[in-house]
Amino acid sequence: MLLALLPLLFLAVTVSADAKSLIVPLTRKATGSLQGLAKQERLRFGGKAYSPARRAVPAKYSLWAFYATIGIGSPVSAVNYDLVIDTGSANTWVGAGKTYKQTSTSEATGSKVHVSWADNTLYMTGKEYIDMVNITSDLVIKYQAIGVASDTAGFHGYDGVLGLGPVSLTDGTTSGKHEIPTVTDTLFKEGTISANTVSLALAPATNGGSITFGAVDGSLYVGNLTWAPITSTYPANGYWGLDASIAYGGRTLLNSVGAIDTGSSFIHFPTDVFNKYRSATGAVLDSATSLLRVTSAQYDALQPLDFVIAGQTFSLTANGQIWPRSLNTAIGGTTSKIYLVVTDSGKTSGKGLDIIFGLSFLERFFTAYDTAAGRIGLAQTTFTNATTN
Repeated sequence: MLLALLPLLFLAVTVSADAKSLIVPLTRKATGSLQGLAKQERLRFGGKAYSPARRAVPAKYSLWAFYATIGIGSPVSAVNYDLVIDTGSANTWVGAGKTYKQTSTSEATGSKVHVSWADNTLYMTGKEYIDMVNITSDLVIKYQAIGVASDTAGFHGYDGVLGLGPVSLTDGTTSGKHEIPTVTDTLFKEGTISANTVSLALAPATNGGSITFGAVDGSLYVGNLTWAPITSTYPANGYWGLDASIAYGGRTLLNSVGAIDTGSSFIHFPTDVFNKYRSATGAVLDSATSLLRVTSAQYDALQPLDFVIAGQTFSLTANGQIWPRSLNTAIGGTTSKIYLVVTDSGKTSGKGLDIIFGLSFLERFFTAYDTAAGRIGLAQTTFTNATTN
């Protein structure tokens, strides 16, 4: 049952000056109750390999996600599907909500598909098809491999996923044991975009955002864009992973690696680092939300939370470290309380994937993903120092 549906903001599609790139609008909504969202995200990163086996899943799994409305089939946009934007996976698939409709461009490959997240608490199982994918009327993929789900868990309120992660994440997700080109890969291969690049500009709270395929739009960020190579550390190197250090109030908490994940709402730290941050802020763990809670005085005293990436510091202000207070009740909290967005991953540091940069970070910084060069770009935006929360 849908217990929370938060306000949405629709943005107009804007074509870049470069005819080989295009900006696509994103919308945001919540499905299911967001209470316990932090606990649910602890197991977010897990195996994606094909397997017909799965375990029992919770009846309700909430998502607080950005999505794009994508058309599949012929004629153009024969059927539109609301697909979650996910940089933590690379398969594009439909069938979680709206049933896939075969048209004249649909072609079954004979392969089975299984993609799982969160130790199989979220998954899709189905068949692979080749079909026409219409991101917009000007951004059409003629031959894209997609998954068509016959069984899913955890995606109530959405029709599937638009995977923007590295293509290696698709390896082993089909019974054919082959990699499946991502939508960005295929757009580039078909010559629709001039660079195998995608970038994200997101906004805090209930606001929307946009994806740019094929270019990095300088109008969507302020200052300089910093490029960081994908880390060589396993397993973060299989994602959009990067080397990073964390400091709070000028004191270094960790030198390690992390990954960017639009499928996570929070910023996840390993338990030992989380405890250092909790101690430094004076926060207490709130039993109702599983988030850290601070008093008004402690909020006023919050110091910058710094992430040093490729020699540049990306700082979260005090306001950037808290959950939007207008959405407190959606997560089971109290309107007057203040909750922090740094959560405990439940793992110790040194495992090769220590930091998850979820939406709470990405709403404050522009990010770009360059497949050809194997690098990630970051920059400030007009929301970096916003007091929206």
